[in-house]
Amino acid sequence: MPSPPPPPSLPLGADAVTDQFLGHRELLFAVIYNMLGSVADTEDALQEVWLAWSARHRRPDAEPVENPRAYLVRVAVNHALARRAELSRQRETYVGPWLPEPLVTDGGAVTDRAERAEALSMAVLVVLETLSPLERAVFVLHEVFGFTHPEIAHILNRAPTAVRQLATRARRHVHARRPRHRPEPDLHAQVTERFAAAALGGDLRGLLELLAPDVTLWTDSGGKGPAVSLRPVHGRDQVAAVFMAVARAALAEGLDLRHRLVAADPCALVFSGNGPLAVLVVDLAPDGDRIAGVFSVTNPDKLSGIGPRRTDQSGAAPA
Repeated sequence: MPSPPPPPSLPLGADAVTDQFLGHRELLFAVIYNMLGSVADTEDALQEVWLAWSARHRRPDAEPVENPRAYLVRVAVNHALARRAELSRQRETYVGPWLPEPLVTDGGAVTDRAERAEALSMAVLVVLETLSPLERAVFVLHEVFGFTHPEIAHILNRAPTAVRQLATRARRHVHARRPRHRPEPDLHAQVTERFAAAALGGDLRGLLELLAPDVTLWTDSGGKGPAVSLRPVHGRDQVAAVFMAVARAALAEGLDLRHRLVAADPCALVFSGNGPLAVLVVDLAPDGDRIAGVFSVTNPDKLSGIGPRRTDQSGAAPA
């Protein structure tokens, strides 16, 4: 994602102002994305942070910022909270389930990737949607990025006691709906690949072996992409039946699979022709390798940031 260019009107020292912003850009992006769940809105909010940061340094009476990291995070969180209110209104009329926009990266082999503390799973991001904006901000800042309660109180302009109460409520809410567990990356990747192969290959027996009895499928089409249901589908037999229909379509349309990362999760990218059709992420049950949840994003607006299916010099798609 391109870095915002510095405006030409910045005074002497503009390089230092830009460098300070760019030095914290990855952190700011991660904070905002975890609060919004939308890549496009995160980039818009990040641009607003840059404009506020650079405008401050244009003022001749501006005092030096003693802690640029804390200052920038505070500005970022406030912009994210303002945008969050707007997004909540928009989602009241959203068609079908709403899922976070996939933040897809190549990431190399899943087994070789370095763990990123700021990478939340799709399942956790879905749970965060049920928090109030302030609860989500506190949870993200404290649980994900390690800010202390006094630091968060300063960022949100709230009393430390109020922040601790928000943190307690948010943590209780999240853990009640999403017990703490992170599957081994190798296992998660293997199950994802087996699931995608079975689901698009029409392997009913293999699919039933992978799905937990109480599995749930969420499909976010936004009313624009393919969706077999505008409501979550519950139960192993029902979810398997959905993907048997998907497999028939895959055979007819010549769909293609690629494996990438979505934040903390391995995912399967489904391509139709040279363009992305769906992102599939599976959530494993805490006590084993069965799939407890399947998240399918087919809304083309949320797939616009994914590049075309890559090919090597011979024209063949890479494995």
